[in-house]
Amino acid sequence: LLDSALEIEKTEISAEIRIKDPSQMKAFLDQETTMMQEMVTKVKASGADVIFCQKGIDDMVQHFLSKEGIIAARRVKESDMEKLARATGGRIVSDLDDLKKTDLGFAGLVEERKIGDDKLIFVEQCKDPHAVAILIRAGLERLIDEAERAMTDCLSVVSDVIENNKIVPGGGAIEIEMAKELRKYATKVGGREQLAVEAFADAVEVIPRTLAENAGLEPIDILVEMRSVHDKAEGKNMGINIFAGKLQDSIANGVIEPIMVKEQAIKSASESAALILRIDDVITAKAPKAPAGGMPGGMGEE
Repeated sequence: LLDSALEIEKTEISAEIRIKDPSQMKAFLDQETTMMQEMVTKVKASGADVIFCQKGIDDMVQHFLSKEGIIAARRVKESDMEKLARATGGRIVSDLDDLKKTDLGFAGLVEERKIGDDKLIFVEQCKDPHAVAILIRAGLERLIDEAERAMTDCLSVVSDVIENNKIVPGGGAIEIEMAKELRKYATKVGGREQLAVEAFADAVEVIPRTLAENAGLEPIDILVEMRSVHDKAEGKNMGINIFAGKLQDSIANGVIEPIMVKEQAIKSASESAALILRIDDVITAKAPKAPAGGMPGGMGEE
């Protein structure tokens, strides 16, 4: 991983070389070729067989590298260089003279593939990658955007599970269990607060009701069945399996959700409801009406 150019760099000051005979021209070109060969020799001496360069690589250097069996990619983006370093375990070197074997990373496979109309370089089989890439393809740009959003959501869910290490059963199971416990709590609350707790329980059950409707099931029947099943100790994980069209153990079927997502959803919904309930009155501003009468007078008229 190089952050320096593999080419003869131009000097910062203007220089003029006067060549009096063809031999001097040949010597000049030979010296330039020798300098390029020295670059390739340094790369080969480090033991590298693949070079990713953030800057330019001269065509002649590319030719010499190819003869040595070394793959080279030039003008790699800085963000990609950082990801390659994390994936392969290599270190980005700023000066070719400092390149050593210990700076090299490892990948079992590096190859160029044509995906559609684009040519991409794939770096695979890294020993302990700390960065990976996911290739998303679709026929339409809109489908790619949807797939990217879905993949981002999936990665966020996995991240939450790893961070918190706690899950709850999905398929509406946790919502029914919450509603059951809320109704039990409501019996211990007096006054109008009891109605508020029961309304909260009804609101939580909207999620399994919506799941049932989207699956083409009868929501009332599903809710009644879920309440009955969750009254039993062994039924606390029973949720809706939209593919089977019936209730099944969500944990056993792998239908799970991170507890952090559920907690945040309930917290956000509760805060929004509380914010609305704090509104005592709504004042609607109407557009001012135009004054009655004919056309306004012209200049000089009152």
